[in-house]
Amino acid sequence: MCDRRIAARVKGKVYKTVVCPAMMCGLETVALSKRQEAELEVAEMKMLRFSLGVTRLDKIRNEQIRGTLFVFLILSDAFFSYVSNLICLSLAHADVLSSLPDSYSPQYVEAAWYSWWEKQGFFKPEYGPNPRGIFMMCIPPPNVTGSLHLGHALTNAIQDCLTRWHRMRGETTLWNPGCDHAGIATQVVVEKKLMRERGMSRHDLGRENFIQEVWTWKNEKGDRIYHQLKKLGSSLDWDRACFTMDPKLSYAVQEAFIRMHDEGVIYRSKRLVNWSCTLNSAISDIEVDKKELTGRTLLPVPGYKEKVEFGVLVSFSYKIEGSDEEVVVATTRIETMLGDTAVAVHPDDPRYQHLKGKVALHPFCDRKLPVVFDDFVDMNFGTGAVKITPAHDHNDYEVGERHKLPFIGPLVFFCLFHHSYLKLCYCSLKGMKRFEARKAVLQALKDRGQFKEVKDNPMVVPVCSRSKDIVEPLLKPQWYVDCRDMGKQAADSVRSGELKIIPDHHLKTWFNWMDNIRDWCISRQLWWGHRIPAYFITDVDGHYWVSGRSEEEAREKAAKRFNVTADKISLRQDEDVLDTWFSSGIFPFSIFGWPNECEDLNVFYPGTLLETGHDILFFWVARMVMMGLKLTGKLPFKEVYLHAVVRDAHGRKMSKSLGNVIDPLDVITGISLELKDSNLDPVEIEKAKEGQKSDYPSGIPECGTDALRFALCAYTSQGRDINLDVNRILGYRHFCNKLWNAVKFAMRTLGESFVPWEKLCGSESVADRWILSRLCAAVALCGNGFQAYDFPAITTAIYNFWLYELCDVYLESVKPVFSRTDAEAQKQAEVCRQTLYTCLEVGLRLLSPIMPFVTEELFQRLPRRQPQDSPPSICVTSYPESSEVSDEMEFVMTVVRTIRSLRADYNLTKTRADCKKMNSHHYHQGCEHLEGPYGHPTLGPHVPENNGPHSPISS
Repeated sequence: MCDRRIAARVKGKVYKTVVCPAMMCGLETVALSKRQEAELEVAEMKMLRFSLGVTRLDKIRNEQIRGTLFVFLILSDAFFSYVSNLICLSLAHADVLSSLPDSYSPQYVEAAWYSWWEKQGFFKPEYGPNPRGIFMMCIPPPNVTGSLHLGHALTNAIQDCLTRWHRMRGETTLWNPGCDHAGIATQVVVEKKLMRERGMSRHDLGRENFIQEVWTWKNEKGDRIYHQLKKLGSSLDWDRACFTMDPKLSYAVQEAFIRMHDEGVIYRSKRLVNWSCTLNSAISDIEVDKKELTGRTLLPVPGYKEKVEFGVLVSFSYKIEGSDEEVVVATTRIETMLGDTAVAVHPDDPRYQHLKGKVALHPFCDRKLPVVFDDFVDMNFGTGAVKITPAHDHNDYEVGERHKLPFIGPLVFFCLFHHSYLKLCYCSLKGMKRFEARKAVLQALKDRGQFKEVKDNPMVVPVCSRSKDIVEPLLKPQWYVDCRDMGKQAADSVRSGELKIIPDHHLKTWFNWMDNIRDWCISRQLWWGHRIPAYFITDVDGHYWVSGRSEEEAREKAAKRFNVTADKISLRQDEDVLDTWFSSGIFPFSIFGWPNECEDLNVFYPGTLLETGHDILFFWVARMVMMGLKLTGKLPFKEVYLHAVVRDAHGRKMSKSLGNVIDPLDVITGISLELKDSNLDPVEIEKAKEGQKSDYPSGIPECGTDALRFALCAYTSQGRDINLDVNRILGYRHFCNKLWNAVKFAMRTLGESFVPWEKLCGSESVADRWILSRLCAAVALCGNGFQAYDFPAITTAIYNFWLYELCDVYLESVKPVFSRTDAEAQKQAEVCRQTLYTCLEVGLRLLSPIMPFVTEELFQRLPRRQPQDSPPSICVTSYPESSEVSDEMEFVMTVVRTIRSLRADYNLTKTRADCKKMNSHHYHQGCEHLEGPYGHPTLGPHVPENNGPHSPISS
């Protein structure tokens, strides 16, 4: 055996050669076509699955094959390829090693197809001739903060469906993968992990060592994210995978900052920012949660043992200088009165006209607070007088700018109260935490007789989504992007139709943001991220910054600016990093090598589509549009499709503390839910466990990837939010079993000698014509659905066709035909087989973009109309078009009239018939079941009775 090179596969210029051993009737050479080469790979993959014990020998009916496989199990690995070749060549009409298992198993079906797809290069834009244009889309790069959740699964299910559809339409298709470094989110997660496992903070490690810790985390979690994406069936070109801090992308980020800074679009300014005291950093608006309170509420705050009171309004008075008069003001943050620099009233308020030119006295320092008149004040609220703290409130900041008020920050970087403006008797406040100082200030006002009252007050409290700390407006120098011109361009591109946003009800939000856009704060006081390439000139004027790709370049710029030699310039690079959204904003072109000119950039940029959740329309989509227009002069994509946000079955936002954040792999494979490897504190863990026990008392059953994808696409009809019920996903697993059983029945019916006709003969019965008309309708609905991003229409059309029309009606109606033995019946049976084959083959291709695994498994079992030219995989076949089915049945449009005539002739009702009681006479004559399950023969889709997606079905 060892001399015979059993497994040899010799590559020639055009074909492979298979050398079979003498034990199978001597040496012989067989030339393989390209399709057969691909079939060989399929067979090898299935052999591997077989060798792992998935397929049992006693399920294989062909004795020769069964015996050969038995030998395979006891021979060396070299026999592996030979058996694969033998099977591939001996079964001319299908890649079948065995009959289909009795029932559908996601684990069986999804075991090996993805690796084969990837190995064959189906996901690469270079695969095959694609004459119908280019489709390019980049993935919204998931954060490397852990694992993907069902929201990511929705995004990737939709994107993969679209990608596969465009690929099957014959377009050059690229879906580019990647991950985002997610500066603040990742840093927080790693800091928590360090503290939990080693009792250390990032400051204990130092900046360099901490960054190494984050890279270790990234490498671990990034691999898991990519594994999840593959399990979801995402047809991404993995050779192009990128990370937002890869050298290529980091260079692009640096270049973008420098160009925009040199143009003056990026500038430095001291303004109010959202400040997290726990993180010691500015945060973006998207990282601020708005917690609504109806009145007095105690909230936990990091760093405080006791909960802190919010939802109350405290009234106190300021005395007017030179009189006994006082002005009563109110605030929800009494401790901020230490930073007050004015009292404001409305210009038309008659109660305060006499106070023009007057000043109020601060009770705790020598500061005088002018009474200013401003339209900002609502004279009908409270006393009509408002305290102004320009350094701690966004509205007050604008009032301060208008009236040139001093900006006095009551808070310093670590959110401890400053003492510079306090009288000696109140120096005990120095170093006191903000909410501890609140109590001291309130007591001091009471002691001075200036406290008036405290009462419940509905309010919204800003909470940091990362640290759960109360967000403070803080006046601090930061880097900003001037967005006025870019925002106008972005708005105009949508108004002109150059950029299309779908659904159009998001247009109002888009224009509201773009037409009223504010400058974008892009600096963050973090360690993990793209360090800002800006350098402070320490020995010139104290306020000059210069940007550069290196310190040397920055020094040369500064020397030229001040007309001195470079050795006279001392530089210090900014310690801050860029907002994550900055690097994400250039993602569509940085992944192709911008700013360098390269082929990929010319071919694939601009992209075709951006698909993402509506919740990041401004934070990501708008910034990509603005940055693309600014840096490349082009829109980054032509269309934006925004899907809904996934919530749990109760409509709650997915939250780890609620225990309702689910790993999609847990839905695919099933799991008994446990909170492991969690960053939650013990109290949150207990709360999460309670939520899990309530929703999933027995864990999550195995649903499979295909069922999950189908459910997510079907759910997109629910508008802005998707209330996802895992039990409904399980229903779609039963739907997969229906497909399985339908093909299993068909394979028995077709027989091993079946050869599909290139075209139908035209002598089809009424039942055949009816099912072909339904197939034609499904094809049209799916095509229109993909064009309009109407995924519920697609899933409904496919679901109706397979379940209600093909399985419930047609398959039941043709069973009597196959049981008859007379010559006429046999002739009609062959026509019926051809019709059935057409329905299965086209129906599987219709479903393939949504359910890629089960359709590939079943498609490989079917014979081909043109075996030598047929694509090796369903994912690279052509997507069905209406003309494809219509050309095979020119008489389709007569079906409606025929059925109506039959109904009139036989006086039939519109009720659904019992298909199991139908006989061959019904099949030939056409009776009530031909009306379909809806009681009419129209080509429209079946609409489920419930308001949600299709109801779960039994197998």
